[in-house]
Amino acid sequence: MGLRTKLALLRILGDMNIKDHFTIISFDSTIEKWKDSLVQATPENTLQAKRYIIYLQLEAEANINDSLLLAVNFLNAAHKQKQLPERSASMIILLTDGDPNVGEKDAVKIQINVKNAIWARYSLYCLSFGFDIDYSFLEKMALDNGGVARLIYDDSDLALQLQGFYNEVANPLLLDVELQYQENAISELTEVNFKQYYDGSEIVVAGKISDNSLDVFIVEITAQTASSNLFLEGKVNMSEAESILQYQQYIFADFTERLWAYLTIQQLLKQRISASAEEKKILMDRALELSLKYSYVTPLTSVVVTKPEEEKMDVILMADKPIENVDGDPHFIIQLPKQSVAICFNIGGTPGSMVNLVTDLHTGIKINGQLIGDKKAENNQKLKTYFGKFGLENKKLNMKIVVTTEVITIYCSEEKIIIPWSTTATLTYESFSVSVMKEKNLTVTMGDGATFIIVLHRVWKKHPLHRDFLGFYTLDSHRLSKMAHGLLSM
Repeated sequence: MGLRTKLALLRILGDMNIKDHFTIISFDSTIEKWKDSLVQATPENTLQAKRYIIYLQLEAEANINDSLLLAVNFLNAAHKQKQLPERSASMIILLTDGDPNVGEKDAVKIQINVKNAIWARYSLYCLSFGFDIDYSFLEKMALDNGGVARLIYDDSDLALQLQGFYNEVANPLLLDVELQYQENAISELTEVNFKQYYDGSEIVVAGKISDNSLDVFIVEITAQTASSNLFLEGKVNMSEAESILQYQQYIFADFTERLWAYLTIQQLLKQRISASAEEKKILMDRALELSLKYSYVTPLTSVVVTKPEEEKMDVILMADKPIENVDGDPHFIIQLPKQSVAICFNIGGTPGSMVNLVTDLHTGIKINGQLIGDKKAENNQKLKTYFGKFGLENKKLNMKIVVTTEVITIYCSEEKIIIPWSTTATLTYESFSVSVMKEKNLTVTMGDGATFIIVLHRVWKKHPLHRDFLGFYTLDSHRLSKMAHGLLSM
């Protein structure tokens, strides 16, 4: 067992609640049980488990199939013996740093075996360490069984990454949550059924009201608690809601519609993981259509920066181009005013150099980027550079954000908040908002001004050449003033 996996297990054991029950199954060419059944997470039991993990030695082999089936048998036995509450949120957390190479090795067969064994009764979460494993295999297996997969990076914030994951699943509050709306009144709904609802998480559903004569909007929510069934009903007077939205239009604009598009895109991308080849194409086509229509950067799209004739910056969303190929060795495409041609140029800077991207004295916005370089030059070529750090400032809003590949630091008035990339979080202030999507991107919206997106790109920690780096994009940049200047505002 690698050091990373041990640290992960120790962290999870340290975060367990005394009311939880658990056991440990270790696997390589053989499978070993720490205990013959689940035990309560008392201080004595967790201490024993930690000692077991510290002295555990495993080989490089990984029998994932048989170990997961054994874990399911443990849970089956615990429920049959009434050791666990009938409505407990039981889960299996798989930690691995290698592909299955002992026992059943075929990924598809393992996925089928595990799904048939779990039979929608438990949730499976897969934690993958490093890049020596087929992550898509773990991701599909987790999604098929009501869980998620996470790629844990071998970095200094390993503990934070694990804490962020465990905080997502440590405190289940509700099971089998379902939202129901009036028949024929609502269309194009995003997902409305959720297997679990955890403390600190949120459930968001978006759709379109297809009945324009609707006077009262009604939603019914059913769920299960640990001891009873839950039923909630919400009613909204449509005329009152419309007046509120009109009053707050300067804040929301088309926010709800864009939220619906975002949720739908994420749902389609999630569905394609388990879809057949034919279904996958339909899902990807729809996701691509929405990504282009609403100008979202997704795994199916990338962006290039252009400058049209009216001297204001725009963003063109390009389809079917990996985003990683856009951000490396920072380069831009600029449309020449009153010309039908564009020029593409690279930043020929050196590591450590600061680049002014935008300075707008009218809005108070200033954005700088700092370059980093590869660990070494390849084949005597010029050292390749990337963006490794960004600073965003708006003096009128009294805010500043510093973004590195490790953390996002927000300064607002006297307040300082540090958010690791291992966390999904949204902070809304009076005049701006910050949204972090775990290990993916950061979106900064400055009031009714421009929106900026910073994308995180991870590379293998021990990669001989490359480092983690950042990409920078603008949306609604026409809201910058004519006084704006800098690399993206020429």
